[in-house]
Amino acid sequence: MKATDNQKHGNPAFDSVWVNASLATMSGTAYGIIENGAVAIKSGKIAWVGSMAELEKLPDRGALVMHDAKGKWLTPGLIDCHTHLVYAGNRANEFAMRLEGKSYAEISKAGGGIASTMRAVRAASESELFAASEKRLHALLNEGVTSVEIKSGYGLDTENELKMLRVARNLGNAYSVSVYTTFLGAHAVPPEFAGKADDYINMLCNEMLPAVAREKLADAVDAYCENIAFSIEQVTKLFNAARRFGIPVKLHAGQLTDMGGAQLAASYQALSAEHLEHINEDGVSAMARAKTVAVLLPGAYYMLKEVQRPPVDLFRKHHVPVALATDCNPGTSPVCSLLLMLNMGCVLFGLTPEEALLGVTRSAAQALGVGAKVGTLEKGKDADLALWDIAHPSELSYHLGYNPCMGVVRHGKFINVRERLA
Repeated sequence: MKATDNQKHGNPAFDSVWVNASLATMSGTAYGIIENGAVAIKSGKIAWVGSMAELEKLPDRGALVMHDAKGKWLTPGLIDCHTHLVYAGNRANEFAMRLEGKSYAEISKAGGGIASTMRAVRAASESELFAASEKRLHALLNEGVTSVEIKSGYGLDTENELKMLRVARNLGNAYSVSVYTTFLGAHAVPPEFAGKADDYINMLCNEMLPAVAREKLADAVDAYCENIAFSIEQVTKLFNAARRFGIPVKLHAGQLTDMGGAQLAASYQALSAEHLEHINEDGVSAMARAKTVAVLLPGAYYMLKEVQRPPVDLFRKHHVPVALATDCNPGTSPVCSLLLMLNMGCVLFGLTPEEALLGVTRSAAQALGVGAKVGTLEKGKDADLALWDIAHPSELSYHLGYNPCMGVVRHGKFINVRERLA
């Protein structure tokens, strides 16, 4: 590529340009592929995307740094839009119990489940919680993840919920990743409120959520709407409180039963409804009208040996965007591989490889309310990209136990994943 006059005189048009790349822009259809493409970056943003032939026609195309992709693939940086990544301890014993035939509900009623992790989180210091959680974050970053959502929900009191959210924010500050925090105080009823779920919801609305809002620790508010957790009426009260603070909502809905959670989420224009194995067409159509994203979690489906799949055909029929995520958590989805979720989304739920990749790029960005910033390779968006040693983007859903990620571009800066792993 020839230098321009600006480049010769030390005033290049771009900070960096990636040339000779195969691009899966994830805008439009058919992966938004541009063969023999290029991406130009300025001030941490994508300044230009197109073919090499089009790049050569630009009057100002010089750059401080030129990167030759040598035919490798560039995609948007991957987005894990539903995780419980910050926690302490593990629940391997419950895994064994499920293999012996115990249900998730039975384990929870016996003092396991979320309550077990709550005890470990409450006992952990902030630094201990950070050290445990950063290991899981490393695994995601090494697979091309540049944005991740992290929920609270294992503290279940004001002090420890704030602690979890601070750790999540600190992980984003310490590592080259955008962390979006979600307040999930309504994850379970803590033992000190046993039999008093309404009182706990009142405490969430009147004490915990105001404290979270004061410290600006949450980008969204979530709740677990399920027969072993919180009712429609209780979640409605919480969502009304979130609305007063101007915080968007999302909802764990339809994982075990259809309680109308999808319709409730849609009525609040929720960013997303998540799990959704048990949801009817009325719920799907309500989500479509509200532009609420369906976040599917095949890791939990697999670990719990569920048999009822999310209604993917209904999501297609009603044009509901479908995202995929790890649901990284210690009990029902101890998963730290978003690439594995691509494969499971295809094999277990019947997604196409393109739908799966959209689910961890464009649709995942929509599920976090940041579709204007990330999720596709388009001019004006953050320069968050992933570089892959593959022959076609469908391979990202095909491989099991193999990581073809060569590195990520984070706000324009290249990070060589393979050097980090060496």
